Amino acid sequence: MGQIKLEQRVRYPPFEPGRFEPSELPIATQTTTVVRDVSPKEIVGSMEKITPSFCLGNEKSWLIEQRYVYQGEVFDDANIERPTSFLEPRKIPRIVKLHRQGWYLTPNPIHRAVRRFMSFSVMVLLLGLGYLSIEPLLDAMGIPGVGTGTVRIGLLDYPALTLIIVPLLLAPLLFRAGANFFDLVNQRSFLRSAPEDPVITMRTPVAGKPLNVEIDFPERRENWSNIEVMWRVGVLPPAREEVFQSLGRSHQSQPPPGLTTALPHHWEDGLDDGTGGGEESPMEHHEVKGGLFLRPMRVMEFGGRVPWSSSQMVLEAPDKAWPGTVSTPLIRIHWELLIRIERPRGGSLMFVQPIAVAHPTLPVRIESLPTNDGRTESDEL
Repeated sequence: MGQIKLEQRVRYPPFEPGRFEPSELPIATQTTTVVRDVSPKEIVGSMEKITPSFCLGNEKSWLIEQRYVYQGEVFDDANIERPTSFLEPRKIPRIVKLHRQGWYLTPNPIHRAVRRFMSFSVMVLLLGLGYLSIEPLLDAMGIPGVGTGTVRIGLLDYPALTLIIVPLLLAPLLFRAGANFFDLVNQRSFLRSAPEDPVITMRTPVAGKPLNVEIDFPERRENWSNIEVMWRVGVLPPAREEVFQSLGRSHQSQPPPGLTTALPHHWEDGLDDGTGGGEESPMEHHEVKGGLFLRPMRVMEFGGRVPWSSSQMVLEAPDKAWPGTVSTPLIRIHWELLIRIERPRGGSLMFVQPIAVAHPTLPVRIESLPTNDGRTESDEL
């Protein structure tokens, strides 16, 4: 007689995953016993009653894996088909309650433009510094310099290039401050007159199959134009304390590669992994718990999207084979329905509804995970 153990393995992409080499980061692993006293003859029958395994990614890249271990060896359930789809009993994680449910606004588009311009400014700064460093050599060779004269500002002399480079460095900060100001005004205006939540009706969807949904708006405002309905699936960050525990580290120790130092004024236990810091979102109104800007999932894929209709709508499943909803501290497979409402002023308005999605009857596998940088202004809807 042996035990069937559930093993969860996670190498979650940090903030800006393109800057990391996945194979150099550790894999957080957690094992729990799900079925006890199982003989080799009974293992197939027992596996048919529990969630199928899944593997998203691979050992050399980002990895979200749930598999089963029997008598110390990984059990392959690829050929075990469950009689019906399986919906895991779950409690909605706090990260979903606070960050991915209800009404959300769209950040000012200046944020995205400023971030691109900032990269250009830094390039100009580096080129200017490089040119100034080799200018004496060029002067010795008889090549006249450009912008190497001095400009007196106050009591000090500065290179003439300062008049070009410094404004390029300060402009993004000023534009970002202005965008944050308009965002705060927009948030206050929304909080004074938030619309009623739409009424959403659907049957429990199954991963890999279309979603049938009906949406009714108790209140439709005059400034609402096009309304689009879509759904998506993704992987939310694992709880920071669970990652530390699975890697054998204490909360007071140095964070493992990919994680930043904890931010006690913002992060809470079980809410996020703390890799985003202050970079992940524009300034938000302090009275709204969780904020009014929807953070993109760093691993996600969209399913179908259709214009809103008062009758039943059918949204196609995402192209890749995803598992259903999983809500453990280490692995959080999250599905959500999004309603995007275009407005002439203040940016698009969004309503987000978490969805409990049943697992398919067979295990699923995705070879390569689609990743995003995690910035709110970079969420493409």
